[in-house]
Amino acid sequence: MNELYRRRLGRYVTAMRNEMPDMVPIRPFVAEFTAKYAGFTSQEVVHDYEKAFAAARKCAADFDWDAVVGNMVWVWTGLTQAIGLRYYGIPGIHIPAEMGFQYREPSEGDAFMKADEYDALIDDPTGFLYNVWLPRVSSEIVPPGEPNSYRNNLALVKGGMALWKYFTSFGEQNRLLREESGTPAAIAGIFKAPFDILADKLRGYIGLTMDMMTQPDKVLEACEALMPHLYNVAAASADPGRRLPIGYWMHRGCKPFVSAGQFESHYWPTVKPIIEELWKNGHQTLFYAEGDWKHHLEAFAELPEKSIVYHVDRGDIFEVHRALGGKFCLSGGIPNFLLSHGKPEDLRAHLKKVIDIVARDGGYIVDASAIMQNDTCAEKLRAMTDFVRDYGVYSTGHCPSADDDLTISPPSGAQFGAHYGMRNRPAAKIKAGVCIPWEAKKNELPRIQGDEQLVQRIWEEIEGLGNAFIWHCLLSF
Repeated sequence: MNELYRRRLGRYVTAMRNEMPDMVPIRPFVAEFTAKYAGFTSQEVVHDYEKAFAAARKCAADFDWDAVVGNMVWVWTGLTQAIGLRYYGIPGIHIPAEMGFQYREPSEGDAFMKADEYDALIDDPTGFLYNVWLPRVSSEIVPPGEPNSYRNNLALVKGGMALWKYFTSFGEQNRLLREESGTPAAIAGIFKAPFDILADKLRGYIGLTMDMMTQPDKVLEACEALMPHLYNVAAASADPGRRLPIGYWMHRGCKPFVSAGQFESHYWPTVKPIIEELWKNGHQTLFYAEGDWKHHLEAFAELPEKSIVYHVDRGDIFEVHRALGGKFCLSGGIPNFLLSHGKPEDLRAHLKKVIDIVARDGGYIVDASAIMQNDTCAEKLRAMTDFVRDYGVYSTGHCPSADDDLTISPPSGAQFGAHYGMRNRPAAKIKAGVCIPWEAKKNELPRIQGDEQLVQRIWEEIEGLGNAFIWHCLLSF
């Protein structure tokens, strides 16, 4: 199993370097499909993450795949209920048990952030999330100034401990995947664009659209204020071995959700520096381009070579290959329809065309266009796997040996200019990664007689847990 794991990881990493491995890697993002395949309902895998883990391991053991996500369903509704999050439709409670969980966006009037609250968000994003956003999205937590309650305290304690329990369990899940089926993890870490966060969880899409007409400067200030915090979450949750990419889930920053001008003025200037900074520090980013981002391919081509993996959803995989294939590894582009209701011969014909053109020189990873839910057909998914294993073999490719370095990083001696990455970007008023700065806490303490650096380090480490809780509530749940 260790040798199988090493070979698969080497194949996967080689492709992500935009090079040619021994064969085309397969990395399917299978979510509710795993439940159906393992004999569970959608309710079971979303509400009991141990069943979701078991379903992912069963698929990894039964299919010859090169990498998987330990739980692509991802959202654990046991945790969302502990916190009392209002915006989820939970299978078996709000919706039928066989349906995947739903995100229920509020109306413009009930948005979780109001149009006149930009200054409060800009001044202290973390404080705003705790004091304003969390009480609005939770049925249990009360805002400052209102009488505290037993359920308020309980929700915060349960939520924090549940999030810690869930996230730390992925280490054991990855160990079992490696030992039971020789399967590497596919991604590590999470990133979302500042503009998308405003549209997804704060102002809502309609509210943000109106704000872009009435107060675009405030929207840009808010995006800039969010940048260091979203970078911090991405970097802190990334693979310390610098082999796996950070998942970047792209939602509402493309046409027709925004105009080309708004992408250029707001979306891209507050994303590009973060991606550059991550790459400067040795972290590749997986652009999971949900929807069709064809109008913005030229902007993505501005990024450093090999700094991203670009996943194709509704875009034309061949058009994307012409635009980006020379610089970056691509993945996806296999229509979900072919894996659910399509004819087997059409599936094989499309796979052959993609391998012949997109994967010809390496730098391509097989996956469906979008995350696979419970309409995916197991027989067609197996047919895809078998065809790729049979047809997608390179005669001149290579698989790294056990002694090879599998990290993905900028070339040694790479030059980073004065405006590269987060350098010269607005600094956070309160340092990203903490809630209450050490300087403020120190003023509350008597004179420290021992090792002040020790006290500060422990304070900031524990502060980091409180910071991680609220930002992962925002990004992950």
